[in-house]
Amino acid sequence: MSQSPRAGKIAPLEILENIPNLISSYFTKKPNLNDIEQLISFGTSGHRGCALKGSFNEDHILAVTQAVCEYRKDKVAGALFIGMDTHALSTSAHITALEVLAANEITTYFAKDFEYTPTPVISHAILSHTGTDGIVITPSHNPPSDGGFKYNATNGGPADVDITSVIEKRANEILKDGLVDVKRIPIDQALKSEFLLPYDFITPYVKDLENVIDIEAIKKSSIKIGADAMGGSGMAYYRAIKEHYDLNMEVFNDHPNFTFSFMHCDKDGKIRMDCSSPYAMAGLVAMKEKFDIAFGNDTDFDRHGIVTQSVGLMNPNHYLSVAIDYLSKTRDFQGYGVGKTLVSSSMIDRVAKDNGIKVFETPVGFKWFVQPLINGEVFFGGEESAGASFLRKNGKVWSTDKDGIILTLLSAEILATTGKDPGIHYKELTEKFGTPIYARIDAPANLEQKKILKNLTPEDIKASELAGEKIEAILTKADNGAEIGGLKVVSKNGWFALRPSGTEDVYKIYAESFIDDQHLKMIQGEAQEIVNTLF
Repeated sequence: MSQSPRAGKIAPLEILENIPNLISSYFTKKPNLNDIEQLISFGTSGHRGCALKGSFNEDHILAVTQAVCEYRKDKVAGALFIGMDTHALSTSAHITALEVLAANEITTYFAKDFEYTPTPVISHAILSHTGTDGIVITPSHNPPSDGGFKYNATNGGPADVDITSVIEKRANEILKDGLVDVKRIPIDQALKSEFLLPYDFITPYVKDLENVIDIEAIKKSSIKIGADAMGGSGMAYYRAIKEHYDLNMEVFNDHPNFTFSFMHCDKDGKIRMDCSSPYAMAGLVAMKEKFDIAFGNDTDFDRHGIVTQSVGLMNPNHYLSVAIDYLSKTRDFQGYGVGKTLVSSSMIDRVAKDNGIKVFETPVGFKWFVQPLINGEVFFGGEESAGASFLRKNGKVWSTDKDGIILTLLSAEILATTGKDPGIHYKELTEKFGTPIYARIDAPANLEQKKILKNLTPEDIKASELAGEKIEAILTKADNGAEIGGLKVVSKNGWFALRPSGTEDVYKIYAESFIDDQHLKMIQGEAQEIVNTLF
């Protein structure tokens, strides 16, 4: 992907979203049911689309919410928790979903005063109330024009494909049948019913944080914290955390701005609330000297971006490595392992080995960490895309969805208890284990080419060496036996992985070297040659 001249700069007025037009399109545009891109499709994190493109409109939310109601009828005994983020389409979709839930007589807890609710808070609520499930209206860090709908199962985590495939299929049937099976009552009537119940999500979540984070240590240290809410769903949570625990924390960008005009443009020149992007986070990075530690989150607060005085914005892989090392040394997690996706840095493996911890490598997607966190197989599960969660101090599950809030607060705990920010800790890890160089390349791929990559086998790799080193493993399955939907080749000091995108017409080459840039380029080149041969 080439870099836009706007990358890292404040979004110019001409690219800001026309919010009235966007919301109008939600209600007035109808999906073309002969266009597969305008049907409901659950990717790794639910259905996402854009009202202007006919892929996220009122019809979609009516159909998918009805499908959820039908799915859970004989499977979920308890109530449903629903939350939304601060994307412009989220409020409209939230109201649509409430109308359907009430008509289907589903006891539903929604945030009082129609406040915004982070994804991890819904997971935390589900786990705190046996036999419940949840919906989050969010497209995560996607541009302001997008909307999203995500279903979390009774285990608190993102619903697995065996659930989402059923919901997706039924929702599209409902769409194609003209929505005749949708039950719906007007929102005014729905709010007067016994089924919609205003709920305080903030208080129980904020009060419980002391059981997963050493907040007392943060308070005593008096370190100056910068909390960039990035206009997202956790803005009231950061304010509540500051007040409840009396932290020396400045919270900013903590009011809704549906154009997100305060953001700096991402690499491609678009507004994208990606807290792992150095371009999108350029504004906070410029403020790093003002705070001892600073951080930001994406719109639904399931991802984290850590900004330190020592390095600026930390690479997500670097921070995951530091977090795992710190938690293994400061918590009583004896016997627990750690979970990482197969495209996360091998630094995690070296850190885990040094701490005597087993690593469970999974396919991409946080859903693979849900049961291991619940069962106590792992104390930490993390993705290279800046999403992670970990257990409470007592070894019990906290959330089974990514929680950007506890990861940002952990960075403050690390500084408060050690006197060194996470960037310095990572430098110490590289002095001990070497300095990995990690990169991802995206390249165009059509449907047939993506299918080829998804169905690769070890036999498709004819080489015996990778960048001059003996190939030690060729993997198409993760440690849990699940297909990775691609292929990973590993040598002593490097690896690459090939994966087709599940949402775009591209494939991805992930690669890492523990030697140098030249070695990384050799790995990438040999990976590209393999792809060229296959295509």
